[in-house]
Amino acid sequence: MKCIILAAGYATRLYPLTQNFPKPLLEVGNKTIVDWLIDDIKTANTVDEFIVVSNHKFVKHFNDWAKDKKNITILDDGTDSNDNRLGAVKDIEFAIERCNIDDDVMVLAGDNVLDFSMCGFIDYFNNKHKTCVMRYYEEDKAKISKSGCLVIDTADKVHEMMEKPKAPKSNWCCPPFYIYSKEDAKKINKAIDEGAGVDAPGSFIAWLCKMADIYAFEMPGHRYDIGNLESYERVKAEYRGMLSGK
Repeated sequence: MKCIILAAGYATRLYPLTQNFPKPLLEVGNKTIVDWLIDDIKTANTVDEFIVVSNHKFVKHFNDWAKDKKNITILDDGTDSNDNRLGAVKDIEFAIERCNIDDDVMVLAGDNVLDFSMCGFIDYFNNKHKTCVMRYYEEDKAKISKSGCLVIDTADKVHEMMEKPKAPKSNWCCPPFYIYSKEDAKKINKAIDEGAGVDAPGSFIAWLCKMADIYAFEMPGHRYDIGNLESYERVKAEYRGMLSGK
C-alpha cells in the first residue's frame, strides 16, 4: 500500500504563522503534525511508501524535513498561491501519475491531529477488500454543511457522499481519510474527465460511490481541528498523543 499525504494547502486562516511555513510541519507536542500521522501508520507494517504532495512555495521545507527519512517521497505540484492551487483531487491524481502507483492507496490530509491509531482503519480495509472511508457522528448539521456527509446502510456501505451539502441527509460526517482499492485508484482520471469536483478531497468518493462498493469505518477517537491561531494554541496545550488503538 502507498500513502498519499495532501500537504499542498496554504492554511490562510493561520496567517501569519503559516504565511511562509506549511501547516503539516507545525509542531504539536514533541512532533510535527505529519510525523504523528506517519509514525503511527508505520506500525501497521502495510505502507511501503509515503508520498507527500507539497506546493512549490513550501516544498523546500518538506525536502529539509524528509532528507534523513526513509520511504518518503516529496512532490512539488508547481503551485505557489492559494489562488492557483490544483485542488485536492488533482493533487491525488498528480501523485498517482507521477509515482506510477499501481497499488492500494491511502489518502490523508496532512494537517490532522488525531488521538487514535490509523491501524484499525487499515485492518478494516484489509477485511473488506473495497475502497473505504472514515465516518463520525456529528449532531450539529451546520458543521456537516462545511464537510463531507455520508448516507450509509446498516452494513456500513456508502450509498451517497455529498461535499458541503446545504441540507445534509444524515449526521455522518466524512473526514479526509480514505483508502482506495488498487482498481478504484485507477478511476480518478475518469472521475475528473466526467466533471467530478477537484477542490475538496471527498469529491472523488462522491463520484466513485455511484459505481463501486465503498464502506465507512467509524472513527474510534477524536480529530483535533486546527483552523486558526487560537485553536492551534489550544491543541498544543491539550493534546496527549495517541490515546486509543484500534
